[in-house]
Amino acid sequence: MEKITNNEKRTVGLYLRTSTNLQSKGLDAQQKALEAYCKQKEITDYIIYKDEGISGAKDSRPSLNRMMKDVEDGKIKTVCVYSFSRYARSTTHLLKALETFKEKGVSFISLSENIDTDSSLGIAIFTIISAISQLERDLIRERVVNGLKAAKLRGVKLGRKKTRDSKLIRELYTKGFTYSQISRASGASNGSIAAEIREYKKELQDKEQLDKTLREREFRTVKDELEKTKAKIASLSQKIPEEEREKLEKSLLNQFSKEAQIAA
Repeated sequence: MEKITNNEKRTVGLYLRTSTNLQSKGLDAQQKALEAYCKQKEITDYIIYKDEGISGAKDSRPSLNRMMKDVEDGKIKTVCVYSFSRYARSTTHLLKALETFKEKGVSFISLSENIDTDSSLGIAIFTIISAISQLERDLIRERVVNGLKAAKLRGVKLGRKKTRDSKLIRELYTKGFTYSQISRASGASNGSIAAEIREYKKELQDKEQLDKTLREREFRTVKDELEKTKAKIASLSQKIPEEEREKLEKSLLNQFSKEAQIAA
């Protein structure tokens, strides 16, 4: 939806919240403070959104959702709260809301912290909150990655535990049994059997590639040794009688040729 730039067509949203139904006085105190602010700023057009007895840890609340819908629809030009904690307990939730307000051209005012996102200080606070939220996400991601690495080093198998009989499925598949036959014998579903066979084929391919790499490495080693031997023969050729030299050369070349063929 396009952002409405004419603030005269929009109103001010006052948001109030308490965590329990026993805090009705707290709700009244918030409302009085917000209405006093509106009177001081000569604001007469405003809507009050109340969430009573709902934790700030919850991102979804009836009145908050209704206010955010009005923000999305371009009906609100300013959101005013008594304090940050009345809107959200989570930095991530607060930042998400501030980004929505910024996108929709809505200013955010917190009376207790004396913050207005239209002011220079408010912009600076928004930047700081953004940086803290990003740092929080990065730290969580880093802890998760490190935890997974540590678990793997301890030999912990990650993911859902397999309940299928992998050994039986592989044996039956190798013997040419169909998926239906394997399913009846192992009690596994066709999808589970397909997953096991994919894993089996991947292991076979990896083993084949490993064997090929080792053969190539062994071949290169023999080839290098053959070249070195040729060089040694050439350097010693002048020191050995010609007849003996030819016999030795043929013998060594035949030996390494056979080793090279085996390695290939």
